[in-house]
Amino acid sequence: MVEVGQVPLVRIGDLARSAGVSVRAVRYYEQQGLLSAQRSASGQRLYPPEAAERVRFFQDMFAAGLSSRRIAELLPCIDLGHTDAEQRHMLQAERERIRERVTELQSALRRLDQIIEVTATHP
Repeated sequence: MVEVGQVPLVRIGDLARSAGVSVRAVRYYEQQGLLSAQRSASGQRLYPPEAAERVRFFQDMFAAGLSSRRIAELLPCIDLGHTDAEQRHMLQAERERIRERVTELQSALRRLDQIIEVTATHP
C-alpha cells in the first residue's frame, strides 16, 4: 500500500491479488473505462483499496454474460445510487436474461444428476 497525500492506494499487483484476477485483467478494465488509476511519480498505476470490490463486481457481471460496454452502463447506477427509466429497463432486462440462464443451468444440472445417479451403481 502506498499513500498519496493522506489517501492509501494499492499497486496494480496488489489489487489483482486481492480481487483474484490477473494484472492483465486489471489493465483491460482500465482500457475499457471501467476502472481508473492514479499514477505514481514513477508511472505505477495506483488504485483505492475499494477497487478490489469493483473488480470482483466486474468478474461477476462478465460471468453472467454482460459485456464491458454493458457493465460501463451499470456504473453510473452504482456510483450515483439512482437510475432513470432507460437504465431501469436495461437492469430489468439483464436480470431477466440472467434468470433465464439460471433456469437453463438448473435443468442441465438436474440432467447431470440423473446420469450420475444411474451410472453410480455401475462399475
